[in-house]
Amino acid sequence: MQFDSFLFLIFWLVVLALHYSIRNWRAQKIVLLIASYLFYAAWNPPFVVLLWISTTVDFFLAKTMAAAKNQERRKGLLTISLLVNLGFLGFFKYADFLNQSFAGLLGLAGINYQPLPLGIVLPIGISFYTFQTLSYTLDVYQRKTPAETSFLDFSLFVTFFPQLVAGPIVRAPQFLPQCKAPQKATSEQFVWGLTLFLFGIFAKAILADTALAPVVDQIYATPSAFSAQDVWLGVLAFSGQIFFDFAGYSLCAIGAALTLGFSLPDNFHCPYGALGFSDFWKRWHISLSSWLRDYLYFSLGGSRGKPVRTVFNLVLVMILGGLWHGAAWTFAVWGCLHGLFLVVEHGIKQVTSYRPLGLAPKLVLIVLTFLLVSLTWIPFRAQGFDNLAAILGALTNTTGSSELGMLSRIVVVTVMATTLIWHIASRDIRLEQRFDSFSPMVKTSLVALLMVCVGIFSTGDSRAFIYFQF
Repeated sequence: MQFDSFLFLIFWLVVLALHYSIRNWRAQKIVLLIASYLFYAAWNPPFVVLLWISTTVDFFLAKTMAAAKNQERRKGLLTISLLVNLGFLGFFKYADFLNQSFAGLLGLAGINYQPLPLGIVLPIGISFYTFQTLSYTLDVYQRKTPAETSFLDFSLFVTFFPQLVAGPIVRAPQFLPQCKAPQKATSEQFVWGLTLFLFGIFAKAILADTALAPVVDQIYATPSAFSAQDVWLGVLAFSGQIFFDFAGYSLCAIGAALTLGFSLPDNFHCPYGALGFSDFWKRWHISLSSWLRDYLYFSLGGSRGKPVRTVFNLVLVMILGGLWHGAAWTFAVWGCLHGLFLVVEHGIKQVTSYRPLGLAPKLVLIVLTFLLVSLTWIPFRAQGFDNLAAILGALTNTTGSSELGMLSRIVVVTVMATTLIWHIASRDIRLEQRFDSFSPMVKTSLVALLMVCVGIFSTGDSRAFIYFQF
């Protein structure tokens, strides 16, 4: 069930009613855990078993690891956790990909091999909850966090329904302490949670699905048919679509959790107001970028070694981050491009002295970063290398005969210009602080306007959130 569905609204109301009517905290957590399993089972019930296995294995391995004195034994237990979790992820997400890639390599050698499709169904959210449980076992192994003693609390940490299928990827120290005492939202928290949820639904249903997605689909389906101007609008439209789709989900998740009294970390902060790619990754999908930094980049040595090693680490981490998003070489290209831009940026910082930028240079750098990020989204969205080449070629197309409607052009330009201005103006202030700066009348009017827009302009198109496929 999706956040923007009537079924979820009923489910959420029932969960809220039970959560606030039951007085026993343990019983409340059991209700939340059962609700989380039902939420996940709504997509494909058998895959709940994977959640149970991952939860059980990591809970008991971490407890044993924490008590073990022998370092080799601790390494062995961590290896088991890695094999189980990454084994599931590798099989369900990458087995078909590796099979097809192997066939492609044989084809390059002149060997005709047609592999049978394995027909593996990807469990929704497996990339997210796998990284979440791995962060826990890695933290316990490094003695950064104690092993959890409550199986109920740990199970809720893994499966908490607001962020289960598309993040934010929550760390154990961010969530488990909240399980130790009854969680109940204050009236202010409850209202803000509902407001965040409304913001998320508006971003997803109106901006991503209704305003931008039709333009993106049209351009990427037949790029050579359109003029360069329209293809550029399609590229920019996808920058908006993926942001509003994923940031919208994160706002819904954070808002739904807050109505239950739980606090989840921010996952986006004005990424299109970033000054360079390193700043972009501090603002985009924060829970993933920090995970890759803490558990992969630092483990490889970070930037502490020779320059060549730093280049290798940056590019490798971003390529792996790209493949985390999807089992296709186009995602690896997307990650590689980000890695190369990070390398260039790192090199520039190494040979130049830092000086605060003036307003004009800062704005130029922000706009340049946004344009480069938008171009890197092309392999992310493209359906294979043929489509990628077609889009790139169409960016300078002078022969396209089809045209976007004038209304579509106006919508894309308006939405993206407003987004860029908002991100630049709010890059140093949190959403809650910005909203609190408004007068009560403005707040009420804004919320009412968003509700009307969702009610009137939502097409009812039940597009899945983009990151559900990851």
